[in-house]
Amino acid sequence: MQQAPVFDEIYNRYIADVSAIDLNRVSRRLGIDVDGDTAMIPFYGITHRVSARGVMDAQNNRPIHAVSVILCKYLLSCPREEPAASGEWIKYHNFKDAAPFASGFRNTAEHPIGKAFSGRLDELEKASLALAGLPGDAPISCDLTIRFPVLPKVNLLMVFNDADEEFPADCSLLFERHADAYLDMECLAMLGMILAVWLRRGPDYRDGNI
Repeated sequence: MQQAPVFDEIYNRYIADVSAIDLNRVSRRLGIDVDGDTAMIPFYGITHRVSARGVMDAQNNRPIHAVSVILCKYLLSCPREEPAASGEWIKYHNFKDAAPFASGFRNTAEHPIGKAFSGRLDELEKASLALAGLPGDAPISCDLTIRFPVLPKVNLLMVFNDADEEFPADCSLLFERHADAYLDMECLAMLGMILAVWLRRGPDYRDGNI
């Protein structure tokens, strides 16, 4: 799908900003590879290339707008020092600056996964594994737990309870407490939204406005 001009303007600004940074220095902090002038970034298990020429997915196509923004912001937001890993998982709304996006996160990420995979636990697990998901240790009792290494240093934990006689299916997406050192609240919210879409439709689904 052709992207609207406003998305092209935003995209071009981010690419210009990325072209001005030292990718080799950033790569050491983030744990990513650099091939010449190109950052190689795995995103939900799919390697994307980011350079002054733009963002390309594994098929040499420009990915959906949200993915391009996340990958650029990930490079631009690289922390000066790696934050200490606490091993603690928290819900999105518990981040300090999450309030403006918390409702949208629930409505575009967690609720759609719960609704789409109610009674389809095996299909959810299969779709998760296709996006580099790994069996995870849940902080609470649940029917399925998957850990997604979304980006180097940025993990997401999906905790899913299927529907029963009393309650509908429910999905919670948790982040490591230090995730906001690598991406801002809007980008973390988009990680969940993209996961919801790709679990339901596959990563080849394209929508320039997502």
